[in-house]
Amino acid sequence: MYICNCNGIREREVRAAIDAGATRPAEVFRACGSQAQCARCVCEMRQMISEQGEALRYAAE
Repeated sequence: MYICNCNGIREREVRAAIDAGATRPAEVFRACGSQAQCARCVCEMRQMISEQGEALRYAAE
């Protein structure tokens, strides 16, 4: 599934960037070799980053 239609960034690419340490959408774009265009995807990226952070916190308990 595409997360960013402007840059053709797929969900798996966003997750890979987050797994590699991206903590902000700008870092996800950088990891994918692109930059925000219309920014409609930023909220979804933030949500994915937040969910990953919560999952890591629960796993550490």
